[in-house]
Amino acid sequence: MANVLMFHHAQGLTPGVDAFADVLREAGHTVTVPDLFDGRTFLEPGDGLAYAEEIGFQELEDAGVRIAGRFPHEMVYLGFSLGVLPAQRLAQTRPGARGAVMISGCVPLGVFDDSWPAGVPVQIHGMDADPIFVDEGDLSAAENLVESSAEAELFLYPGSSHLFADISLEDYDETAAPALTARVLDFLARTDA
Repeated sequence: MANVLMFHHAQGLTPGVDAFADVLREAGHTVTVPDLFDGRTFLEPGDGLAYAEEIGFQELEDAGVRIAGRFPHEMVYLGFSLGVLPAQRLAQTRPGARGAVMISGCVPLGVFDDSWPAGVPVQIHGMDADPIFVDEGDLSAAENLVESSAEAELFLYPGSSHLFADISLEDYDETAAPALTARVLDFLARTDA
């Protein structure tokens, strides 16, 4: 089964992030979810982003890379929103990546590397009317990645929620989240094949 290193979003390591990891574990995958916020969680996304800015986005990325150094190179990297930063960086720059799943976020090519690495499949998931995903450039970055790599898949779900896959938050979408989960489980099964 797949080894997954999963990074939480700006509201921290919420019960919903843990629940998502548990679903993957129940399917037989090994999932590690580091807490980049040292136990802090936030009710409001803005408060979490303010805390992330205080730590420094670069430091959060670097912490993800340091944590990955404790594990084999053959990992699938998964990130929710803010967690896409270390997940995508690792998938693009750490040799041996088995795949990447980016939920509600995508960093433009050229930030970590000019191209997506050959042989590393990637799924990107987002809502088609999410103002953060659409208006802040993540959707454009995702579309560009899909155009430039046969390894990339983009899945858009109807709605405007940002953290729609976190069952512990108001943004949770009971239609889109199960569809996303099924696609991620299929993806992990394929990367393990």
